[in-house]
Amino acid sequence: MVARAARPRPDTPPASSEATRHVMQANRSKDTKPELKVRAALREAGLTGYRLHWKKAPGRPDVCFPGRRVAIFVHGCFWHRCPHCSPSRPKTHSAFWQDKFARNRARDARDSARLVEAGWTVVVVWECRLKGARLEPTMREVVSVVRAAGEGHLPARVIEVGSSPAWVLRMRRSRRKTRRS
Repeated sequence: MVARAARPRPDTPPASSEATRHVMQANRSKDTKPELKVRAALREAGLTGYRLHWKKAPGRPDVCFPGRRVAIFVHGCFWHRCPHCSPSRPKTHSAFWQDKFARNRARDARDSARLVEAGWTVVVVWECRLKGARLEPTMREVVSVVRAAGEGHLPARVIEVGSSPAWVLRMRRSRRKTRRS
């Protein structure tokens, strides 16, 4: 068998180095450490019977409870642009990265909207909310949301677990913008 050289895709910039290419290829979309933490906490709480990356649910949620109609997305802070920790942006190929992040966020919003329209409760867990002392309270909140949805107490909506209220996030963003200016 003859190995063929990979052709660069037209929408990606040329690789800055071989090392960068290998680092980027090592990024995983399934079974990430934050996702494994969420699944371990769900099992520990006795919430089993979930599906992983279920194809029948719009957006293929990371963890899906079809009977309870709960979809859990575990978002990485860098790729999904966390509103809590403001991850840095790459310095090279900034236009590409800006477009990439915009597409990721648009896809997240589209998938969440499709799930809510179908009557699902969507739970979004940010990677930074699963570190250190925040892990336990965040997972308590996830477990309570899943249980409440199973009992029929929650309407279909998007819930960001472990996050501050929207007005607090807006205030923090505006402070950051004034500091940068």
